Amino acid sequence: MNPFSIDINCDMGEGIGNEADLMPFISSANIACGFHAGNAETIKKTIELALAHGVAIGAHPSYNDPENFGRVSQFLSLLELAELIAEQYYLFEKIAIPMGAKIHHVKLHGALYNDCAKYPLLSKTFIQTIHAIDPTLCIYGLSGSHTIHEALLLGQPFAREGFADRTYQNNGQLTPRHLDHSMIEDLKQVNVQVLKMIHEQKVKCIQGEVIELKVDTICIHGDGENAIEFATGIYQTLKEQNIEIKYK
Repeated sequence: MNPFSIDINCDMGEGIGNEADLMPFISSANIACGFHAGNAETIKKTIELALAHGVAIGAHPSYNDPENFGRVSQFLSLLELAELIAEQYYLFEKIAIPMGAKIHHVKLHGALYNDCAKYPLLSKTFIQTIHAIDPTLCIYGLSGSHTIHEALLLGQPFAREGFADRTYQNNGQLTPRHLDHSMIEDLKQVNVQVLKMIHEQKVKCIQGEVIELKVDTICIHGDGENAIEFATGIYQTLKEQNIEIKYK
C-alpha cells in the first residue's frame, strides 16, 4: 500500500470554460471572485460542478485588475488590502452558502499571491483578515513563503502549495512569468516534477539545483493551454502509482 496522497488544486471560473473537463481530475477548485476574472454566474456554475464532483471549494481573490488578469502588482495600504480580500470573500460567500456549499479554503491569485508570499506585512494582513472571517478556513500558499509562516504563527490551517506547470528559482520562488522557461509545457516534465514533490518533497530549480519543497497541494493552472492534458496526465500517473488524490 502506497502511503502517499496529495491534493490537486486548479484555478477556475476565469472565463476559460474548461471547468467541466477539469473537475473530474482534481480535488480542490480555486474560484475567481470577479476582480481579475469571472462573475456571479461563473462562480455559481463552477460551484455547482465542484459540488457534483466532491471537489473542495475555495475563494480565489486577486487585485482588482481584470485588464491584466490580476498579474500586475498594485501598491495598496494594509487597510486597502484587507478590504480588497474581505470584499471578494464575502461576494463569494454570498453565492456559495445559499447553494449549500462549504467554503474550504482561500488561495490568492497572481500578483497578489506572489506579493504576499514575498512580503511579511502583506501576508500578515492577509492571514489576519481571513482569521477574523473564519479561523477554520485553510490557506493555500506558496511552500516556504511568508504566507505559510504567518498562517502558522496565527494558527490558521494551511496547505503548502507546489506548482506542476511552473519552474522554480533556487530561492524557492516561482520563476517570474516574464522570464523564459517560467512555464513547463511538456507533460513528461510535469509528471517528473509532481512525483519529485510528492515522494521527495523536493524540486529541481531552473538553475539546476535541487531544493527542499514540502507540499500538501499541487496546482494546475486552469487557464493554461495544456490544462486538460496536464490534469488528465497527472491524474493517470498518480493513479498508476496508487497515490490518492484528496484535499487536506
